[in-house]
This record gives sequence, structure tokens and C-alpha cells, in this order.
Amino acid sequence: MPTAIPARATGAASTPSPRRPGRSPALTSGSGRAAARIGAFAVCQAAMMAGIGLLITGPARDLWPLTAEDAVNEGLERLRGGALTTASEIASGAGDTATVVAVTLLVCLFLVLAPRLPLWREAVFLALGVSLQSLVFLVITESVDRTRPDVERLDDSPPTSSYTSGHTGAATALYAGLAVLVLSRARGPWRKVVGALLLLIPLLVGAARLYRGMHHPTDVVGGLLNGALSLIVVGRAVLADDAWAAPPPADAVDIAVAAAESRPGPARGHAVVIVNPTVTDTATRGRLRLILAQQGYRDVDFVDTTARETGGGQTAEAVRGGAGLVVVCGGDGTVRAVADALAGTGVPMVLVPCGTGNLLARNLGLPLGPADALAAGLAGEPHALDLGRVEGDGIPATHFTAMSGAGLDAAMLEGTSDRAKSALGWPAYVLAGFQGLRAPRMRLAITLDGAPELRRTARMVLLANIGTVQGGAAPVPDARPDDGVLDLALFDPRGAGGWLRAAGVLLRGPSRDGGAPGGTGRRAGGGGAVEFFTFRRAELAFARPQPREVDGDPVGPGLRIAAEVRPGALTILLPAREK
Repeated sequence: MPTAIPARATGAASTPSPRRPGRSPALTSGSGRAAARIGAFAVCQAAMMAGIGLLITGPARDLWPLTAEDAVNEGLERLRGGALTTASEIASGAGDTATVVAVTLLVCLFLVLAPRLPLWREAVFLALGVSLQSLVFLVITESVDRTRPDVERLDDSPPTSSYTSGHTGAATALYAGLAVLVLSRARGPWRKVVGALLLLIPLLVGAARLYRGMHHPTDVVGGLLNGALSLIVVGRAVLADDAWAAPPPADAVDIAVAAAESRPGPARGHAVVIVNPTVTDTATRGRLRLILAQQGYRDVDFVDTTARETGGGQTAEAVRGGAGLVVVCGGDGTVRAVADALAGTGVPMVLVPCGTGNLLARNLGLPLGPADALAAGLAGEPHALDLGRVEGDGIPATHFTAMSGAGLDAAMLEGTSDRAKSALGWPAYVLAGFQGLRAPRMRLAITLDGAPELRRTARMVLLANIGTVQGGAAPVPDARPDDGVLDLALFDPRGAGGWLRAAGVLLRGPSRDGGAPGGTGRRAGGGGAVEFFTFRRAELAFARPQPREVDGDPVGPGLRIAAEVRPGALTILLPAREK
């Protein structure tokens, strides 16, 4: 059962509280300079766009390609028809002022209210990007007087210059801004598709404005440029990690931590932070130290892992030393080592993902930013998670939090170099996986909870405590880390149809339609290409040595794997919504 941890300090009514975990005047200086730079670049942007407009309407008006613009507008007028006209009206409406304002407002409210931790920077980026585009557009239309094309116009002409296209500029700022947020902040294989569709909308709006006779081609190009420049200026100031803020003083973290520790309120217990130094930089350490101080942890030790001691020994020493909280900052291997040492102790763990896969954090729905993950965990409650205990020939008994397996996945992990992971991230595993397809199928015997032995062939075997891996794929869709059982998945696709069925299983996501939680049983999947079982103890014997892995770490080839579940063995702090 979870062990109670010291209650969060509430303090007296007059006790000040930090506006946001991990923030401090010492670490947030420079916002005024950033605003000044946005203003300066906005002036330059407006001057450049207006200069281009004056060039188009003045010295360059008799030069090609400007002389060909009338022919383009007249050609589009001749193409008009019922379906195209209706489609152009819909597309043009996507850039209408009312639509852009409404969508911007709704998205900004969603970014602030929907996530567990408000995405303020993302909301400010979108709102400022759209607003800056509008302000520059007004300056341009006051500076450049260009008549609209001499064709029949399908919309009422607003009292503004034809240059630039306001609809196109607003659509670029809004929908391209949304694409930036989706591509940079979202997870899952769908984000590239959604991002591409969002980037397509401004082009459709521009084409619709041309079709409806409202603008010259250069007006549309100017709108696209104005919207894109607005996003670049605001994005550089708001979204970039270094932004345009003034550099903080060298001892900024020390100043902020000292200020947090001097605030009145009861101190919390001793905390130990287990850090993998290969994936955690100095700035991240400082931010974590500040958040802990702001939450009342004044007795904190940071302990680095090493190549020989990957976190288990350091965690065991922390428990013996009376630590009331262990924070693990690293990848899947570091998390596994810490969880192995904490199993059954009742000492709560906070998970701060810093690695390539971060599988447990992803399945628990935790923020993937280290500072946000720590703040969310410290604000959460104890929750009991299952662990898997695995052993075999050449594998000393140990626990895993995510998955253990043999075959293709283990070969894939063995074939991925640290250099490739650093350069490509998790897609490096996929590239290595193609090489493993040449290996022959494995033959194995399976014993589940003492039932009669099963004999199978497979390309990959997974013993899972969680269901989802990188990229949103779900190789074991129904596995959960708190249901009291482990899941076994056998992948044995044959031919193109089998691989397609297996791919369908990977992409369909959790279903929870097979077997009751806490029980054991069998579930079919993928038309024979994939087979699922639940168990409390499993023994797997291979006909010949197979590559094996535990929580993403290769453990060498062998002939045997035995695994059993340890229900509720790990106590972890999770946000209340995750319970």
C-alpha cells in the first residue's frame, strides 16, 4: 500500500506562494527586452512590407511578372463554376476576421484551461502572432493604395487596399501557428498529418481570394509573407528556450533557491534526486532544485548515476539514509534501476523523464518536460503501480516498469547506437528494426500460471506492464500498470496480410475489451498475426538463444525468461487526474 508522505505546506493566509513552480524573478528577467525587440522587429517588418507594396504600385508596376497578374485574374474568372465557387466561399471564410478571432480565442482558452499545467507560452505565441499580423496589415493598407483586380468580385470589397491580402495573412498567422504548436508540442504519429493539413489552409485561403477576384497574386504572396514573418518574430521571442530575454546572472539559481527556502512554512522531509548525467544538463538540475525548494524540500541531495551504478545502488543508499522522497531524472533504464530498489519499500517516487523513450511517463500521461513533470508529481498523490519481476539464464532477478521481451524488439535495441539515438531520437529504433527482420522466427514453449504448456513460433515476444510505446503505437493495447497482472504479446505475422494486421493492432490503441482486470486469460488479435495473454507468472523457453531486453536495455541472448507480477510494489506520485 502507498505510504503517506508529508502533507504539502499550506502556510498562513499571508504566506506568499510562487506564481508558478520553477519560476523566479532571478530566472525570468528580460521580458521587457523581449517586448522591445518584438516591437523593433515589427516596425522593420511593417516598413519592409509597405516598401514592397510601394514598389509594386510604383516603379515595378510595368515589369514582369506584375504585368501578367491581370491575365491570371481574368483566367480564374473564366473558370468559375458552381462547385468551385462554393468551395472558394468556404475556403475564404477560414480567413475571415470573425473566424480567425473566434478560433484564436478558443484555442488560447483551451491551451490555458485544458492541460494539467497551463501552456501559457503557446497561448501567448498564437495570440501575439495573429495580433502582430493584423497590426502590420493595418499599417500596410494605410501606406499602400492599390486597387483591386478589374474583374467581377464575388465578395463585397472592404474599404482597404488590395495589398496585402488580409484574409491570407490572418490565415497564415493562425493556422501555420497552430501547425507549429502541433509539430513541436504534440506527440503521436498523427501530428505530421495534422501539421501538413493546417499548413495547407492558408494556401487554400489565398487561392480562394484569387478565384473570387478580391486580390492580385502578389497581394496573396504578401499576405503569406506577412503572416509568416509575424510568426517568426513572435516565435523567436516566446517559444525559443533562450528567447530574447536578457541572460540571467550566473548565480540566478542559487538566488532563487535561497529566496524559496527563506519563505515561511514547514519544511518537508529529506529528498534524494537520482540523476543520469548523460541526459540531464546543468540548467535542468537548477530548475529541479528550485521547484523542490519552492515546495518545501530544503534537505535535497542530487546523486549522479555512473556506468557501473545505474541508479539502484544510489537509491538503496538513499532509502537506508531515511529519504522520504526519491526523484528519478533519466531515461527508461534509470527509472527501472530506481524502481527496482524502491520495490516494496513504500518510499514514494517522482518520475522526471529525460531520456529517449520515457515509456512509463508517456503511459502515465505525465508531462515530458522535466520541470513540468516534477511540479506535477509534487502536487500529486501516492498511487500504487505494479512491477514486473524478471529473471533468466544470464539475467539476475530484477524488476521492470514497462516491458521485457525477446526477438525483434531486443535485436532492434541492440542494433541502435547511442550516437543514432542522440541524433534521431526514438526513430533510430525503427531504422534498426528493419535489420532485425532478416532474423529467423523463434520457437518457444510458454507456461502461464501453471497451465499446460503452449508451443508457438514468433518474431517478437513482449512481457508488458504498459501498452503504449513511442510514436503512439500500442503493441500491447490492454496492458496497464495498475491492474494486478502482466500482459504477454506474441507477434508472428506472415506475408503482407499478416504484417498489415499486426500494424493495425499497433495503431488501434487501448481497447480494454479482453479479460477482466486482475484476472488471467487469452485474447486473440490481428487475425493470428498477434496473440495476447494475461498472466501473473510466465515461463518462456526458447529452442535456441534469443536476444532479450529489460525496459529497453539489452541483457544478452539466452534460452529462458521467467516473469511474474508484483502488484502495487511501486509507490509513485501522480497528479490527481491520473488516478
